[in-house]
Amino acid sequence: MGGILLGRSPMATAKFQSRALTTEEQMEIERLSRSRTAHARLVERARIIRLASQGQGVSAIARQLKVSRPTVYTWQARFNAAGLAGLQDEPRPGRPATYSSEQVGLVIATALTKPEGLGLPFASWTLDRLETYLNEQRGLAIKRSRIDELLIAEGLRWRQQEKWFGARVDPDFAEKRGPSSNSTRRRRRIA
Repeated sequence: MGGILLGRSPMATAKFQSRALTTEEQMEIERLSRSRTAHARLVERARIIRLASQGQGVSAIARQLKVSRPTVYTWQARFNAAGLAGLQDEPRPGRPATYSSEQVGLVIATALTKPEGLGLPFASWTLDRLETYLNEQRGLAIKRSRIDELLIAEGLRWRQQEKWFGARVDPDFAEKRGPSSNSTRRRRRIA
């Protein structure tokens, strides 16, 4: 088996020392290690640093928090090098964004603009109308589902569609509709 080294690694044989915490760091580490609202990863990292600052060894911390020893080494080393900022996640590689920030801005600005102001024959947007407008008029090839994701990420929500018995957009609707049909018999009142 190539690539496997027998014996102990230098990190495993040397006692790893955490640097001394400043008063501000100590208070923040205590707050984060007890937090119920911070990300679980950040809470775990703060607990590692808190236990290390109390003098516990790497193996004891790993056992107590049910993490691996390399995890404890990693977060202690990052904290020693960068302080509290070292406990944050670093950017991860991945697929580049499909749409530029200008294109995302166009989608959001269009959704917030009244269609009548753009010369369109309807009063409100639907995802289908937005998709058609962006594809045909603005030349932005984007699907309905992606538009929805972008708007939700921006904190925008679609109104619920009005029910057939809800308020009417046209105030003269009843007059234009005419009288209701008498297809249902009236119920007799019981004395």
